[in-house]
Amino acid sequence: MDVSKMLAELRQEREAIEEAILILERLARGRGKRRGRPPLWMTSGDAPVRRRGRPPGSKNKPKDSTAAD
Repeated sequence: MDVSKMLAELRQEREAIEEAILILERLARGRGKRRGRPPLWMTSGDAPVRRRGRPPGSKNKPKDSTAAD
């Protein structure tokens, strides 16, 4: 086993881990109450699709001609 090679690999891993920690800390610090609709990729999971407007089959019923007289 080459100890110097192992040390170099471990240093690279440490740099990657430190970078990931910094990114996560920035995300945690900048997290506030968000306004508005969540992005589509967040809602495309288990949430049912909500459609706007009337549900199918709920059309206006025709008025009786006797009621208008």
